[in-house]
Amino acid sequence: MILSVVILAIVTLQRLGELVLARRNTKRLLAQGAVEAGEAHYPMIVGLHAAWLVGLWALAWDRPPDLVLVACYVLLEAFRIWTMASLGPRWTTRIIILPGAPLVRRGPYRFMPHPNYAVVVVEIALLPLVFGLTSYAVVFSLLNASALWVRIRAENAALRGAAPEER
Repeated sequence: MILSVVILAIVTLQRLGELVLARRNTKRLLAQGAVEAGEAHYPMIVGLHAAWLVGLWALAWDRPPDLVLVACYVLLEAFRIWTMASLGPRWTTRIIILPGAPLVRRGPYRFMPHPNYAVVVVEIALLPLVFGLTSYAVVFSLLNASALWVRIRAENAALRGAAPEER
């Protein structure tokens, strides 16, 4: 039980820290002349992730974690850090377009167009599975797929023609 609370606390603190970093980066980018796209769906994204995390606290705090899956989650978070570091000060939780700035093509962006969303897809499913919550993982994976369908379409539309390729 204590390990489950520690895991959930770490994930919660990580998410809160990411929101602080994202807000700082967003303000800096907007001050440089960047524009936000797809802002209408942003509350849906925030609500989905908040509900996912609150639900995990409600259902998983007293369930024993699968340590192999915890290790997989830690590896996934290393991929998340690589993704965020590749974007550097351009990483946000919003769709922020800096006109004239080249698209990032380093790190995992060399291999796929939206590695951060790939991480989120796996996270949404994997963390509930750490606690044996298979149905929860399926439900939130389906909700997340719907949200990402909207999000990726909005982001791709905003990026189309907005920036030259980074060399």
